[in-house]
Amino acid sequence: MRLLEDILVIDFSQFLSGPSAALRLADMGAQVIKIERPGTGDICRQLYVSDVRIEGESTIFHAINRNKQSYAADLKDEDDLEKVKRLLTKADVVMHNFRPGVMERIGLDYETVKSINPSVIYAEVSGYGTEGPWKDLPGQDLLLQAASGLAWLSNNNDENPTPMGVAVVDIMAGTHIAQGILAALYKKGITGEGALVQVSMFESILDFQFEVLTCYYNDGNELPVRSAVNSGHAYLAAPYGIYKTKDNYIALAMTNIVLLAELLHCEPLKQFTNSNDWFDKRDEIKGVLAAHLVTETAGHWLGILEKADIWCAPVMDYDTLTKEEGYRILNMEITVKTSNGLSVRTTRCPLRVDDQLLVSSKGAPVLGEDNEEIDKQFGLTNEMQPVIKN
Repeated sequence: MRLLEDILVIDFSQFLSGPSAALRLADMGAQVIKIERPGTGDICRQLYVSDVRIEGESTIFHAINRNKQSYAADLKDEDDLEKVKRLLTKADVVMHNFRPGVMERIGLDYETVKSINPSVIYAEVSGYGTEGPWKDLPGQDLLLQAASGLAWLSNNNDENPTPMGVAVVDIMAGTHIAQGILAALYKKGITGEGALVQVSMFESILDFQFEVLTCYYNDGNELPVRSAVNSGHAYLAAPYGIYKTKDNYIALAMTNIVLLAELLHCEPLKQFTNSNDWFDKRDEIKGVLAAHLVTETAGHWLGILEKADIWCAPVMDYDTLTKEEGYRILNMEITVKTSNGLSVRTTRCPLRVDDQLLVSSKGAPVLGEDNEEIDKQFGLTNEMQPVIKN
């Protein structure tokens, strides 16, 4: 299903935040053309996050750039820049995630692009916004997790601040810019007007924490305090957290402690009858619960708790997860193929529309592999006259 058929996206972005947004637009049927530097391309091609490589490039690049086209252009070369400008006159969406000032120096900032394409939707992702003392700081995921307070929400209270094990800031910023682009496309469909859509990674990760930040704002600026035992959420009472059992781990969410004590036959837990204590004495409660749960297997406890409709779950690694029928029935895995014939297994777009999956078998492009096709499609080599600003 091609929901965004006939929408042309010109994407200058690199690595994760911008390309993740472009990936979602491509999943929805847009034609996404990556503008890449000749020779090296998107820095993500060589920025390895593990020792797993595909065709000599990072697995992340192949995961996040499937279903796109690659156009190699040296933006410092006058002829290449002119070709790109001609391409921009056809674009519905132009996007980048460079630091503030970079596109202005190249001559492809919003005002310039708008002058040659008045109805363009111009989307940009920055690290910390375009103003203020932090605007030139590197927009890197771990650094933003650290600076935004997010790292203070994970792990136990006596442990170091702990980042999430995924690039959550990049992905959230990509999600937000994609939302803004889609809203602007809707407006454009009604009014014919374009828009400048901006998101900073810092604002995205602050919005990601709206729940806990709202508590902080309205609690006299009292800092969140992580549990000392089995911490799962700074603002939630016992038993919220992950617990070791005899053979594995289980997760427990919000639950009535009195009922939990009865179900688990945990006598020491039965003393906590006052619901106010479930937060005030959460470390004591969690300590009692942790000592009890380690005496039996995860399967034993889950068998009891699931029957009673207690909010609980096994803690699974990827190997265990992918063998579960609950995972397999979702068909989250797809296999895409590069132009070199290499098959790459990755995840699909999570959306369903009219009970249809949004999938494509096209893998990530080789650097510059679509230059000739794009030149022909948009007539970039014919009548090479300079683009005139309106």
